[in-house]
Amino acid sequence: MSDERLRRWVEQLVATPGLTGIDDVEEAWREHVERSLEAVPVVARYAGSIVDVGSGGGSPGIPLAAAFPDREVTLLEAQERKAAALERFAREFPNVRVLRGRAEEQVTDCYAVAVARALAEPPVAAEWCLPLVAPGGAVVLFVGPSADPVRVQRAADRIGGGAVEQVGGLLVIPKLAPTPEGFPRRPGIAKKRPLA
Repeated sequence: MSDERLRRWVEQLVATPGLTGIDDVEEAWREHVERSLEAVPVVARYAGSIVDVGSGGGSPGIPLAAAFPDREVTLLEAQERKAAALERFAREFPNVRVLRGRAEEQVTDCYAVAVARALAEPPVAAEWCLPLVAPGGAVVLFVGPSADPVRVQRAADRIGGGAVEQVGGLLVIPKLAPTPEGFPRRPGIAKKRPLA
C-alpha cells in the first residue's frame, strides 16, 4: 500500500521513544504496516466499525484505517502518553478516533471488529476484546507461533465467542452471542485469573 500518510506515521513511530523497539524505518514498515495489513482479508468479512485494543503506537489500527477509509477505527489505549501520541498520528486519518481507557471499562457489544496485537496472552486478549464486539462481528488477534488456539477457545466459549479459526499469524474469533453477565471482569482480573 503506497499511502504517504503511513510512511509519515512510521517515521514518527520510530522517532518517538517508547512506541516501538524498532529503530529502522524499513523494518518498522514491514513490522507495523505490512504485518498489520495481513488482517485486511479477515476484517473485510465484517462490515462496520473497528477497534484496536491496546493500540500503543497505532498498529494495527492506523494501517487498517488507511485500508478501510470508509470505516470508523477507534484506537483504544490506556496509557496517557501513548494516547497523546496517537492523537497526533490520527490527525491525518479522518476515520480514526482515539479513546483513552481500558478495554474492561468500555461499552460492550458495539464494534464489528476488535483487533489486538501484543496486548496480552491470547486467552486474556480474547477476554478483553470479545465483550467489545457485537454478535455477528469478530475478534482478530495477531499471534506468534506459540499461541494455543485451544486455550483461546476455552476463553471464547465463556464470552459468546464461536469456533476459533487460525489464518496465518492471526486467530479469528467470531462473536455469536451478546456478552454474558459478569463480563468484562474488573480491570486486572483477566490477567490474574485467566479463563483458560
